[in-house]
Amino acid sequence: MSSDLKQKVLPRSRVYLVVFAILIFTGIIVFQLYRLQIKGNIKYTNLAKKQHQASNRILPSRGEIFLCQKEAKFSLAVNKELKTVFAMPNEIKDPVLTASIIAPILDLEETDVLRKLSKKGDLYEVLRRKISKELFLKVEKLKLEGIYGESEYWRYYPGNSLAAQVVGFVGYKEDKLFGQYGIESKLEERLSGREGMMEQERDVFGRWISIGSKLVTPERDGQDVVLTLDHVLQFKTESALKSAIKRHDADSGRVIITNPSTGEILAMAAYPTFDPNEYSKVEDISVFKNSLISNEYECGSVFKPITMAIGLDTEKITPETTYIDRGFVAEAGFTINNSDKKAYQKQTMTQVIEKSLNTGVIFVEKEIGNQEFYRYIKDFGFGEVTGVSLPGEADGNISNLKKNRDIEYFTASFGQGITVTPLQLAMAYGVMANGGELLKPQIINSIIDLNGAEEKFETKKVKSVISKKTSEEVSLMLESNILNGHGKLAGVPGYRIAGKTGTAQIPDKENGGYLEDATTGTFAGYGPVEDPIFAMVVIIDYPKDVEWAESTAAPVFGELAKVVLDYYGVEPTEEYDLKDLEKFAKTHNYLFNKEEEIKNESLETETSKDQD
Repeated sequence: MSSDLKQKVLPRSRVYLVVFAILIFTGIIVFQLYRLQIKGNIKYTNLAKKQHQASNRILPSRGEIFLCQKEAKFSLAVNKELKTVFAMPNEIKDPVLTASIIAPILDLEETDVLRKLSKKGDLYEVLRRKISKELFLKVEKLKLEGIYGESEYWRYYPGNSLAAQVVGFVGYKEDKLFGQYGIESKLEERLSGREGMMEQERDVFGRWISIGSKLVTPERDGQDVVLTLDHVLQFKTESALKSAIKRHDADSGRVIITNPSTGEILAMAAYPTFDPNEYSKVEDISVFKNSLISNEYECGSVFKPITMAIGLDTEKITPETTYIDRGFVAEAGFTINNSDKKAYQKQTMTQVIEKSLNTGVIFVEKEIGNQEFYRYIKDFGFGEVTGVSLPGEADGNISNLKKNRDIEYFTASFGQGITVTPLQLAMAYGVMANGGELLKPQIINSIIDLNGAEEKFETKKVKSVISKKTSEEVSLMLESNILNGHGKLAGVPGYRIAGKTGTAQIPDKENGGYLEDATTGTFAGYGPVEDPIFAMVVIIDYPKDVEWAESTAAPVFGELAKVVLDYYGVEPTEEYDLKDLEKFAKTHNYLFNKEEEIKNESLETETSKDQD
């Protein structure tokens, strides 16, 4: 190739190289412009906003929770104003000096405070919350640059442990406050309301520009909740239960009182309990759960009236129907005995309840038939949740009946081999008390919105289970048990009370079978028989001094029945005298009014050992 041609080609290649470089450079610029202005538009716009605008959350006021007290209300969960000390590090010139001054006053580690104060450009660092007014005044007097105080509202429970498992508490969850357990959790959305937001321009030093633009999204406060629990009855119930647990050195106990005509829960207590104001100090978090709805158990002989009611409703028996009690029933290689190992020969169905005979209810179940018995148990509400407005409800377990083995049905007839919750049991007794209707349990009376409008929660009927005639017949049988059977200590002088004891063994979850010398005593009933205003279940778990429910759960039932009847002003319908009241006071630890003087002389209690 000639030298002239080379001179022409080389410059052209350089031109191509320059053009190629320009194209690459232009492409990079275009790509960066696309990345910054189009793809990253939202990101960088927000960064710019953060430099010139500040957002501040406007926290709503959490709705309060109340107990009923006849026509009044009692505050169960309220909002209490407490002070918070915080720092604005971008305003602090000497973090070391400031930390050395403020840390000892707030009882904080100086190194932790210094770390927070040294965050340049940071606009907000909490130093300590929930401080007293006295301590806050000390901080204010220092007049330290960049150290401020503000008011915050915290959940406060005036009744301390009152209805703790029902109400739950408000605690931190992922750096935010949420309702946990109980009503606080179940109605979190309605109680918490909705946060608001204020956005405002600030200068290069992070200070608010008073004449700058401002955008405010208002907050919406939470709604108030009124529970069906009665303040007086709840307090009395918790006191009576705690006293009984200590008296019998029992592991735990539970009581639920309902209105059988409405399904309203009037009292709901469990022990041990906790103080929602100090929930972080609780070592055994199982006390947070409401065991009246979440803990299933084999209820024992308190289930026998359910079996009797089914037999009466299917017209397979009457209260006067008799059978021959031989003291045991043999089935498929199993032998089921009466709890006292005795045989009573000819017995009526009423006597079966009075003596709590296992063989008697097995006789009734045979007459009913397995399929019909299973259908009625489902109708009474066992084996499924009640739908009460509380979290963590268990449905009980009656699945073994699906095996359709006679032995499973025989044991179920007296409350063994199937599990129920105390709430299910209380609602089932409500069926026998109110004429045969299964109602949905109510724990919420009403919810009140910001304008004061009240959303009332009305009685909800689930289904008709038994006839009114059946409920009247089984009520008379249960009343006879109070008068002549093992329920004497559950009776109240002057009133017709219906009820049944139940002493059940505690299953051994690790090894199978049942624990030695460990029982759960239950008493379930209602009154007055002619027009029941309450249904109640009392449970005492693992008492150490006595074995039978007649001596543990029944007296608590009687004491609280008297409280309820007096509280609602129900007049006695039966004759009684001072000696009856004296005996009642001595055996129930009941505190009478001053005008009802009780003699100090000792009174020998005539009780027989419960054989259920």
